[in-house]
Amino acid sequence: MTKPLQVMKFGGTSVGDATCIARSAQIVASAAKGMNVVVVVSAMSGVTNRLIDAAKRSGEGGTEAGKTLIEALRKQHHAALTELVPEIDSRAAIEHKLEEVLAEGKRLYDGTAMLRELTPRTLDVISSLGERLCAPMFAGALSQLGAKSVSIEATQVIVTDSYHGGAEPRAEGTRKKAAETLLPMLNAGETPVVTGFIGATPDGKLTTLGRGGSDYSATILGAALDAHEIIIWTDVEGVLTADPRLVPEARTIPEISYREAAELAYFGAKVLHPKTLRPVLPAGIPVWIRNSFAPEKLGTKITQKGKSIGGGVKALTAIRDVALISLGGPGIVGVPDVIGRTFTTTAELRAEVLLISQSSSQNDICFLVSKPHAHATVDALRKEFAQDLAHEVVDHITVDPNVAIIAVVGENMRGTPGVAGKTFNALGQEKVNLIAIAQGSSETNISFVVDEKSMQAALKVLHSEFKLGQSNGN
Repeated sequence: MTKPLQVMKFGGTSVGDATCIARSAQIVASAAKGMNVVVVVSAMSGVTNRLIDAAKRSGEGGTEAGKTLIEALRKQHHAALTELVPEIDSRAAIEHKLEEVLAEGKRLYDGTAMLRELTPRTLDVISSLGERLCAPMFAGALSQLGAKSVSIEATQVIVTDSYHGGAEPRAEGTRKKAAETLLPMLNAGETPVVTGFIGATPDGKLTTLGRGGSDYSATILGAALDAHEIIIWTDVEGVLTADPRLVPEARTIPEISYREAAELAYFGAKVLHPKTLRPVLPAGIPVWIRNSFAPEKLGTKITQKGKSIGGGVKALTAIRDVALISLGGPGIVGVPDVIGRTFTTTAELRAEVLLISQSSSQNDICFLVSKPHAHATVDALRKEFAQDLAHEVVDHITVDPNVAIIAVVGENMRGTPGVAGKTFNALGQEKVNLIAIAQGSSETNISFVVDEKSMQAALKVLHSEFKLGQSNGN
């Protein structure tokens, strides 16, 4: 390719209705005049949640949920398409594609209800329907603007393992498929519109990359195609110093490092899927977070080194939907492999551990997982340590669902004295009780656990303490 390549991803709110799709298509059409563009799209707002909810009800034997939803999606998408592509002849092929996807969805819901069983593989295919409905409409909107465009399902491009519900990409297979499938389109002057969130095993079985995985799709493709840059178009003006719903003074950060962005994503910032930056790390491809509703604003640029704003701390983030699991007792001191057994058991459930803290006496280990995994994890641990509990080597395995994690993040914290001291002094003055503390060896974040009711107060006092409302360079 002679022109630089951008990969642009549009999230659910950026394709929420016909007006949003038209606005997003205009962004692409303008960029496509000077460079090659590959587009990745999510489902229209709320569609994936509705698909999954109906799938669960079908799995319980309900026959109406799927039928009702398919009809609602038919009306929603055909209405949007009619607005985007007014000429009947121009939209006929797109309407046919939409009907194929909807018919597949109906068959899946009917089969699930009949068997009263929702398998992970079936749930993946049902979950993918929203993106597969959106991509042809987006391509149609682009064609209306004079940009040659074609929609393509990511099953033809992104190769993954076979873990349904959270598949991992296979870089070499994806690079090969992207070269075979997308490069000829780009060389022919076309703009491919790829379904986000999904991929396929080497033998063609559809998989999904996990909720919010369209960001991940964009960076997987960007890395596979050696893109010049990747732009994640969303409904916020970049990465913020804190959640503005909790801290009204939050501001956009002009530039942050991969490491900072990854920490923020991992600890709950909704702007990025936690795995988004993995594919671009080796090549150092910049990733932008921009607002499709305010495309004139630059947003946040994520680069290898980022940009210092002074003061060490750059942003705060918090995770609410978590549970604290505690395992311990005086008898575990000196017992071999308690930690190994604990986290092997957790890993077997694919329950992601968000934070770990251990008392120096080794009497107690506590860690956090997401609430949906909490009870299954506790049950598995009680089974694993049944003999130890019976002999009082371990005297408790408990779960507390009323907690939150707060992370203080900044690449330059390691070279800034007193960050931890200022953090805990400010929290003490606000009378916020700390339940557990962890600091990574990278010193890019200090994270701690508080009662869920104290979360907003903690964020506000720390945002003020580190003057994040005015020191971000904007």
